[in-house]
Amino acid sequence: MLKTLAAIMAACLSGGALGGSSGGASWPADTLPWRGLPGGEGIQVADVAGSLTAGGPYQAFVHFPAGWNNPPHTHGSDLPTVVLAGVFYAEAGGKRTLYPAGSYYLLPAEWPHASGCLPGADCLLFQFQRDRFDLKPLR
Repeated sequence: MLKTLAAIMAACLSGGALGGSSGGASWPADTLPWRGLPGGEGIQVADVAGSLTAGGPYQAFVHFPAGWNNPPHTHGSDLPTVVLAGVFYAEAGGKRTLYPAGSYYLLPAEWPHASGCLPGADCLLFQFQRDRFDLKPLR
């Protein structure tokens, strides 16, 4: 499983996932540029290509505090994600699916769902999009 995750991460960081350049990238864990996500109440982001908040394609590590819950929302484009630590969840139609560390999921564009990090351990995700990130709350 770790080899699979390593292959996914290598493909993403190579720029191939975004159609980017063939130049390399290197971000040892202790050099990741962590910052708070505006309005994210404890969510931390480390962009490694592009910017999650600036619009356009991006690749980023996202850290959610244990017990964090996102109310129902959608995203304007597909959101592929690898769970690196903790147990993340997505919930739609009354069904909750758990994604423990080592999991991959793809949230389709405009799919109404809630999501979050289960209590007990913080969640670390790797996310990338060819388009920009957005989160549109549902009423």
